[in-house]
Amino acid sequence: MLGGLGAGIVALQGCSSQAGGAPGSQPAGLTAESLTVASTARPDPVSIEQVHSPARGTPVDLVTIRPANAASARLPVCLALHGRSANAKVFLDLGVPEALNAVTAAGAKPFAVVSVDGGDSYWVAKTPSDDPQKMLTDDLPAWLVNRGFATTPFAVLGISMGAYGALNYARNPGLNAVAAISGALFESWPEARSRNAFSNEAEWEATEPLRHVDAIKADRLGVWCGESDPFVNQARRLIDLAHPRVSDISAGGHTDTYWRRILPDVLRFVADALP
Repeated sequence: MLGGLGAGIVALQGCSSQAGGAPGSQPAGLTAESLTVASTARPDPVSIEQVHSPARGTPVDLVTIRPANAASARLPVCLALHGRSANAKVFLDLGVPEALNAVTAAGAKPFAVVSVDGGDSYWVAKTPSDDPQKMLTDDLPAWLVNRGFATTPFAVLGISMGAYGALNYARNPGLNAVAAISGALFESWPEARSRNAFSNEAEWEATEPLRHVDAIKADRLGVWCGESDPFVNQARRLIDLAHPRVSDISAGGHTDTYWRRILPDVLRFVADALP
């Protein structure tokens, strides 16, 4: 499944990125965990690290994908949120490093894609001690700046359950692009309850993107879904309600094959939103 990435990814397991700033430039309150030694060397295009998330109460994988030959300057970041039963490394399997290289080689300004393990609770807090959305808002900024990135992502993309999380994360100010791919959205509580991911109906009501479309800026939104996807009706409803800048309902299902095909278009949409 990893194709040509296989050997390189295995070699990178457990490696740490090189931080871009001097230790004295770290924000107050950061711990020694996950800090790395500053270096003038060009960072590896792909890095997989394990860091501790206070918000989730557990170690998580942090995956950073830079364009090949990108300088170690403070790259802007697109956050990538995985689907259910997946993890941060799925974006390597789906060919994001190659797609990112192609987009930047075609003339886009360089940016990085960063993903992190979010569990299976639709990127919301199923329990107070495990809150993946809080991880994104509270833990992630320090992880980014420690590795020489811009502190706050300029864009977010999510696949399936990750699209649910991305549309919730989009309520935070400062994003220039939000890409919802094959969004696992729900039009009723019985549908959502069947996923056993939400503590109660009130939590689902508070986080269901279809119930909070007004919080999503239409001119920054892109929606992709396959015609054979079980969530295609929800994608069409999101498009009807939100009027996104980009909407693409095309051949394909809720499958890796479909996601590999459309991810280059998604990354071009993200690149167009670079400030």
